This record gives sequence, C-alpha cells and structure tokens, in this order.
Amino acid sequence: MGDPSQPPHPRPLHGSPPTLSTVTLLLLLCGHAHSQCKILRCNAEYVSSTLSLRGAGSPGGLRGGGGGLCRALRSYELCTRRTARTCRGDLAFHSAVHGIEDLMIQHNCSRRGPTAPPPPPRSAPPGSPAPDPCDYEARFLRTHGRRPGFLHCASFGDPHVRSFHHHFHTCRVQGAWPLLDNNFLFVQATSAPVASGAKATATRKLTIIFKNMQECIDQKVYRAEVDNLPAAFEDGSVNGGYRPGGSSLSIRTANPGNHVEIRAAYIGTTIVVRQTAGQLSFSIRVAEDVARAFSAEQDLQLCVAGCPPSQRLSRSERNRRGAIPVDAARRLCKQGLPVEDAYFQSCVFDVFISGDPNFTMPARTALEDARAFLPDLEKLHLFPSDAGVPRSPATPLGPLLAGLFFLWLCIQ
Repeated sequence: MGDPSQPPHPRPLHGSPPTLSTVTLLLLLCGHAHSQCKILRCNAEYVSSTLSLRGAGSPGGLRGGGGGLCRALRSYELCTRRTARTCRGDLAFHSAVHGIEDLMIQHNCSRRGPTAPPPPPRSAPPGSPAPDPCDYEARFLRTHGRRPGFLHCASFGDPHVRSFHHHFHTCRVQGAWPLLDNNFLFVQATSAPVASGAKATATRKLTIIFKNMQECIDQKVYRAEVDNLPAAFEDGSVNGGYRPGGSSLSIRTANPGNHVEIRAAYIGTTIVVRQTAGQLSFSIRVAEDVARAFSAEQDLQLCVAGCPPSQRLSRSERNRRGAIPVDAARRLCKQGLPVEDAYFQSCVFDVFISGDPNFTMPARTALEDARAFLPDLEKLHLFPSDAGVPRSPATPLGPLLAGLFFLWLCIQ
C-alpha cells in the first residue's frame, strides 16, 4: 500500500490503469463541472493529521499508528462524505474513497469512534504585524497559508448569464432579478424587452449594495441606468466612508459614462459595470467564501444557479424573427471573436435579433473581463448547448456534437 500517511493513489477500476495523458484529458474536459469539489482540502487535512505519526519501527513508517491513524482515517472519510455531492465524477475523489476503505481494512479500523481534531490554522511568525482586517486576501493568506480562490460571473447582452459554475444561459428575465444576494453583496439587474413584442431583453438598470461591515465600510449603494453610469456611489462618495477601512472600497473610471470599476478589497471583490450598445453589462470577480455566504432563503441568484428554466429562451424563440441573416451576423462577430465559443454565439444572437453591428460589443467586452478575472484561463471559453445561437447551414456539426458528448459525460 505504500505510506498510509500519504493520500491514496488512484486504484484501477477495470483492466489496465488509465495513463497519465488519459487522466489529464478527462480532468481538462470535466474540470468545469466539479469546481466546487473540495477533495484536495480533505487530502491536505489527512496528511496534516498524520504528520505526528511518522517514524520508523511501525508499519508504513507510522509511529504508534493504530489509534491515531484510525482517528485520522475516520476524519478523512467524514470529509469525503461532506463533499460527495459536489465531487461526483471527480477521479481524485473516488480514488480517495477507495483508498480510505483499503487502509481502514488493513489497519483494522472501526468506522465508529473518535476522529482527529481539525488542524490548527497556520500562525504567522512571531513579531510579524497583524494583517489588515479590511484586506481580505492578506487576511486569508495569513490564516490559511495560501491565496484564496475566486469565482467569476457576468451578465451582458440580451441578456446572457455566465454563472459562477460556468453555466451559460440566454434569458428573458424581464423586470428586476437578483444576480447576487449574500451576506456582503446584493446586486439586482432590471431588464426590459429590446424591442416592442420581443422575447429577448436587455439590462437597463443595475443596483449594487455593499452591506455594512464592522470597521471596514458603511453601507454603500451604487445605481446605474442606461445613459447614466455615475463614477460615484449614490451618496456622492467614491469610497467606503469614514471608518478605518473606508479606503478598502473604492470606485473609479477610465472611460466616464461607459466603464466603471468598483474594488472591494475587504471582501476580495472587483466589479465592472459597462454601457455598450444602449445596454448595461455586469462582471464580477469575487472570493469563493464571499460568494457562498448566503442562506437557503437567498437561493434565487442568477450568478449562482443561472437563469431559472422558465426564464431561458427556447431554441424556437431564439431562431424567430431575426433582423439580419445569420451568416451576416456571424461575419460581424468573427471580426472580434475568432473562437466560436459561447461569447461568439451570444454575439451572433444579439446581432441577429437587433440587426445592429454595435451589438457585437457586449460579448467582446464580457470576454475581456472574463480573461482578466478568471484565475484559470482554461475555463475562459465555454461551449454549452444553450448559449442562444441560431446555426446557419454552414456551421460544422462535428465539433459541436463532440463537445456536447463530453459535457454529457461530465455530468453523469
């Protein structure tokens, strides 16, 4: 079995074990579907809890392994159970589950009994200054010994929503809908039809509320409407107020009336609001812990779950009443979006519906923001089946069908 104080190695399921290249390919194809899987944290906690058991003179290089090792394995098993729902289909997760079972049998561990205490947070060297309580990244690094993870969400165009979990929907969502609603942030987008009688809608108004946070900021509200993109909060201020950490929230613009950036360092968040082609777009990079800090009553968030099924445009609705030919829309979008991903498809849909070449811009700027905000650029380009694009007869089906097949495999 090797050293039991190391995370278990993958166990072959049938026939020959998978090659490294095969595993890498599967992880690349399916990684987007399992971004919430915390198996690496379980692995790290198990290794940490067995460090004191290392030594010579006992099986597997463990010193006094029995009780201590069994407690660590029970904790490891409990951790995998807690993350099982979000790790379905993750190879590392299933390898850990099988490895735990093997080790518990090998060391005669009962599944019932005490568990190992959680590892203590890493402390800073003696004498080092305390981290700024309003600097989220520095505080997280001090506590956890690593940098925090981040999530990205965007809403643009007619509108198209990219959720934190890399789902991509074309939505009707007429009226006011929450993009975010958690303990720190509330973001609401108000949409209206792009034309009289049209099913497609565009965002006409955005309301962003930064909630009161102890010594860092007063509550601040930012409101934007089409043709009114202010470079200040509603009270006229450009920061978080007079509290000690007020400067940890700031607003600035490099292109007045068209582009505003709000930085909230106290929650590890950056928001970009743009106006292009007579509509508003929203893009955010936010710390994982902040994005997940909400209750069951705050479950309606487009950035978390995407658009509700009843609010997604059907393919028949998307193909109806185009203002210009699809091929013409594709040529216009190809100039700024050479990769035929979800952003390209959204661009084609917007131009196809509106007939306005300026409608190429929301998708292009959304892609720019995603490139700047996504820590994992391998997730930049999405190829979902419901991005909202009518296909011309010349569109090759091979890559599309192959992509859909692998997406189907990843969610099984």
